[in-house]
Amino acid sequence: MPSLGFPELLVILGVAVLLFGGKKIPELAKGLGEGIRHFKTALKEEPEKPVVPAVVPEVVPKVVKDDKV
Repeated sequence: MPSLGFPELLVILGVAVLLFGGKKIPELAKGLGEGIRHFKTALKEEPEKPVVPAVVPEVVPKVVKDDKV
């Protein structure tokens, strides 16, 4: 599978400018960068251990008899 070269990247950039406009491109890039940064920091953090309750209460369903049939 061939990789993307410089001409292909220019075409993609041109289409993006036409779709979103010149003013929106920096905002989109900033949002993408922040998302990638948050993702990387989440990967580096130590995973949280699930909190297991000491005693799990047993739920007993309440049976209601209806005599008004």
